[in-house]
Formats: sequence, structure tokens, C-alpha cells
Amino acid sequence: MIGTLLLLHFYLQIECEKTRATYFICVKPPQSIFAWGTSGYKRHFPQPVPQRKKIIHNFTRRIQSKIKDLLQQMEEGLKTADPHDCSAYTGWTGIALLYLQLYRVTCDQNYLLRSLDYVKRTLRNLNGRRVTFLCGDAGPLAVGAVVYHKLKSDGESQECITKLLQLQRTIVCRDSDLPDELLFGRAGYLYALLYVNTEMGPGAVCESAIKEVVDAIIDSGKTLSKEERKAERCPLLYQWHRKQYVGAAHGMAGIYYMLMQPAAKVDQETLTEMVKPSIDYMRHKRFRSGNYPSSLSNETDRLVHWCHGAPGVIHTLMQAYKVFKEEKYLRDAVECSDVIWQRGLLRKGYGICHGTAGNGYSFLSLYRLTQDKKYLYRACKFAEWCLEYGAHGCRIPDRPYSLFEGMAGAIHFLSDILAPETARFPAFELGSSERDPKVQKDS
Repeated sequence: MIGTLLLLHFYLQIECEKTRATYFICVKPPQSIFAWGTSGYKRHFPQPVPQRKKIIHNFTRRIQSKIKDLLQQMEEGLKTADPHDCSAYTGWTGIALLYLQLYRVTCDQNYLLRSLDYVKRTLRNLNGRRVTFLCGDAGPLAVGAVVYHKLKSDGESQECITKLLQLQRTIVCRDSDLPDELLFGRAGYLYALLYVNTEMGPGAVCESAIKEVVDAIIDSGKTLSKEERKAERCPLLYQWHRKQYVGAAHGMAGIYYMLMQPAAKVDQETLTEMVKPSIDYMRHKRFRSGNYPSSLSNETDRLVHWCHGAPGVIHTLMQAYKVFKEEKYLRDAVECSDVIWQRGLLRKGYGICHGTAGNGYSFLSLYRLTQDKKYLYRACKFAEWCLEYGAHGCRIPDRPYSLFEGMAGAIHFLSDILAPETARFPAFELGSSERDPKVQKDS
């Protein structure tokens, strides 16, 4: 915590320098960016021109106080939540993940025990209908394995892993109609395996199990690419409900992102010859604004969400920069970040799937990669917006206290502002024992 405060204090000094001041002035985009359709409805709020205010210890205290307040509201609201929703996306596993995050940030054992309470609830209600981390049984089992591991309950942890691996038959079956995307498909199951190994150590899930899932994802992408006669331009092509989505939740960006994770151990030849040209194909579909379409067939520059648009694609571009070491990916990621800065305060709410907190994570990730404090500043400004939770007239989500749609996601984001060097978008970005490679700045 002391290191974070010193970092923010140093950032204050940089921010106040006249030579850097232009970094923090957000020019209002043209009106066409704000208005959609004949009604003139705006999907986001105008980004206010920031004042040169200090980010000091008082800001940290405000965040800590707001987290406490929102946690109380969340717990009260969860009393009327769906008792059968055990998903990480909108259910009890997402709440368990939040408390696991608060334990990571604060080292308060009470948060870990609270996470365990929710884990136990989810493990009693597995339904077997879905298999992914976010929306299926893989999420409760993976989180359960990690929580029990941290509590040194090795028997219970291993039981969760065993049950997690039993889902694999459905994943790798070539005759299955299972999609490949993150929310309901193979990439979502792959994340569960990688999450367990990242949190518990390599070998918790054997490499052969991971390779089977990776191979199934790659084979599926190659098959559709050939069917669509795009093998040369896009060797790995994916669809969901017969639509070729682009974004992180249902589309190519989320799948490519998982395939590029070091823990997935995809060989360099496959990455270079299959994944890289597919990412380049996706890059060429971006709008002139720097935003990305929701699907290859959609020509409307509307959505700036993690699930659809630049806030999800930016993570794929940053990962491509790390893997392939080509500046074009970083340039495109920076362009995405500017779109998010201008259009990322969403009327849909404060959540992480399609809300302000999820968009704020793009700045934290770009800050970790570049160490440019401009992006930490932008993340803090989005956090400042979340500190006024409920005051902006945003739409109330269907599951208002959940991790991906509601209050729990905003709390998760605020807690990561307190530890920006280790911040991770939940159920998407993976932690690492190594620091991200930093971009070399020009002098």
C-alpha cells in the first residue's frame, strides 16, 4: 500500500508538469460520435475535461470507504438474488471471486473465508448444463480449487480439479456443437484450466489436458476458415450463433487472447502462422475512429464495451505486442485506449462486461504494459466516476449486484486501483509471477 501511495504521489508531480499537461486534456469528440440514431440517444456520457487535482492519500481513503459502503449494499441486495445462479458472470461464483480479490489486495483472512462461504454454496448447486468459467460449472470448480488451496485444504481442492477435468470430454468432442467463444465455449473452459495453474502453480492441471482443449479450438477455427474460404486471410475464424463476432466475450478477440497466454503453451509456429495473421485480419476491420465492430458483418460504430468493441480488443492487441514484439499492435492498443477515454463512461452502468469499470480496466492493463502514468491517471478518473455509484442516472442492470453486470464488478475495479501493478480484469486476464515486459520509451 505504501508503494502505491508513493507511486501516486510521484504521478502527481509528473501530471502537474506543464510539458505533460496536454496528455490530460480530453477534447470533446465530434457530435456524430455521441449521437446514435434519429432519437439522438447517447450511449455514453461526455468525458469531462479533467481538472489538475492531486491524487493523494485522500483518494485512497475515498476508495476504501466506498468499497466498504458498496459491499454492505451488495450483501443486502444479494438476499433477494437468484439462489440457483452459481455462475461467475451473474451469480455466486462472481461474488466468491470478488472476496478472493479483496483478500489478495488486503491480505485480510476474513475475505478469504467469506469467499469460501460462497464457494460452498456454488458447489452444492452445480447443474452440468454449461461448462465454461463465466457461465458454467468450470467457474465454481476452478474458484473452489483455488480457495481451498489457499486454505491448505488439499483434499477438497483436488476434488474440485478432478471434477473440472471430467467436463473435458464435452469440450474436446469433435461432434459437439459447442462454440469456441469465452462465455459459453471452449475458450471459457480453457481459461478455467489456465486460471487453476496460474493460481496454484504449473502442474495443478496437466499440460496434456490443456493441449487437448487448445487443439480443439484451433481445429475448429481452421475448419470454419476453410468453409468460409478465408484460410489465407484469416486462418482461424470463429462464430457464435452463425455470426462472426469480434469482441472479447463472444468473438475472435477473446479466443485469440486465450491462445496467446503463455500458460496455454501454444507452439510458436502456430502462433506465428495461424494466430498472428488472424489478429491482423481482425485489426483491418476496425473503424476509422479506432473502435471495433461487434461482428464482421456489422458496420455500425456504436458499442464501446469489453464484450463488444475496443475495451475487449485492446487486451488482445496488448498480448499480441508481448508475443510478437511488433509496434503496430501497441499503436492500435493506444488508439483503442483513446476511444475508451472519449466514449467509455457508459449509460449502461458501472459493471465490467458493458460498463465503466470494465472499460477502466483497459487503462490499468495499458499502464502495466507501458508504465506511462497517463493511463493510471485515466483509470483513476474512471474510478472517480464509480465512486459516485448510482448518481448518474445509468440503467439498472438485470442482476444489479453481480460481478459482470453490477456492483460487485465496480468494487473489484476500485480494489484494483489500490494495487495497479497487479490489477487484472477478473475471469479474463491471468495473473503472473513475472512483471509484464515494459515498453521502452523514447527519450
